[in-house]
Amino acid sequence: MPGVFAEVRDRGRTWRGASGTADVTTGRPVTPGLRHRVGSVTKTFTAAAVMQQVERGRIRLDAPIGGYLPGLVPGERGQKITVRMLLNHTSGIPDYLPRAFPSLAGFPSGPDVSARSIDDNRFRQFRPDELIRMGLDAPPAGEPGGPAGVYSNTNYLLLGRLLEQVTGSTAEGYITRNVIERAGLRHTGFPAGPRIEGPHSRMYEAFYGLIDPPRDYSVYDMSWVGPAAALVSTTDDLNRFYAGLLDGRIVSRSSLAQMQRTLPVRALDGTTIHYGLGLHEVTVPGCGTFWGHDGSAWGAGTISLTRADGKRQMSVAVNLQRWNRPDSSGLPQPHPIDGALAALYGQALCGDGNARPTTG
Repeated sequence: MPGVFAEVRDRGRTWRGASGTADVTTGRPVTPGLRHRVGSVTKTFTAAAVMQQVERGRIRLDAPIGGYLPGLVPGERGQKITVRMLLNHTSGIPDYLPRAFPSLAGFPSGPDVSARSIDDNRFRQFRPDELIRMGLDAPPAGEPGGPAGVYSNTNYLLLGRLLEQVTGSTAEGYITRNVIERAGLRHTGFPAGPRIEGPHSRMYEAFYGLIDPPRDYSVYDMSWVGPAAALVSTTDDLNRFYAGLLDGRIVSRSSLAQMQRTLPVRALDGTTIHYGLGLHEVTVPGCGTFWGHDGSAWGAGTISLTRADGKRQMSVAVNLQRWNRPDSSGLPQPHPIDGALAALYGQALCGDGNARPTTG
């Protein structure tokens, strides 16, 4: 792992730490306050924005998405899939990523697998409707409203279009004004282009050994994820955001209760997570229940968790992703980095390096 940086808060006390390098070529060190691509942590911000519109009566959680976006999700599918199903990934709409990045499809044993798509899309401007169509055209991942979900970025691009429909603003603009600014975040925002403004690390992608040595993708057009995963933030801002959310300062207490109604969802890596409306529930035996989200962009990984009582928080960022290499069957194998991060999370969340958070 080239570099890791984190902030932990405990009952009014704050610890910030960093180790390693932000640039493996120059040796520039990472520091705790660097800006970072936070990937799917963005989904909590988008979900909070949707819940604000639910509170205003402009969106109904159990209304069909086809009633709001008939041109995007027409017919029977649009009538079966509700806003809630998009938020908790039970819509049955699959992720568009295999079609947006076709050279990665079939990894690791496909005949033409390569990192070519990642490089080809570095400066590509995707349109949300283009990506949504890719997801809708793929074979369904399940029936709408099933007892378990399948994680899909397509759901959150649709929620972004829903926000635009009911607010008359871009999704990014609405989230900025009504979630980011409301939370008092000073270093969080949607990037205006492929570059990150302000001090940040380079971000190295290995894609399970397919890219060796890992390649820097810190300059990348994030239109491929938009309101699903495009935010840039800091560990300090993420802790501030989740503290405000769980304290009822971003959405109402009743909205937060809806966000915390979880069910099992199969994540992109095949694991099962307890997922609500844009929130993960993470249990640490003997330590408590935490709420938050994790996220990944090319080369950048982030996790932010806040204990249910709000008194303990952890946000961690790393600048290498998908370091595990697959075995002969294609399954990514454990790596020492996994154990090191688990120990860090246990120490940060519970003061015990042997504690192990569980999401399933």
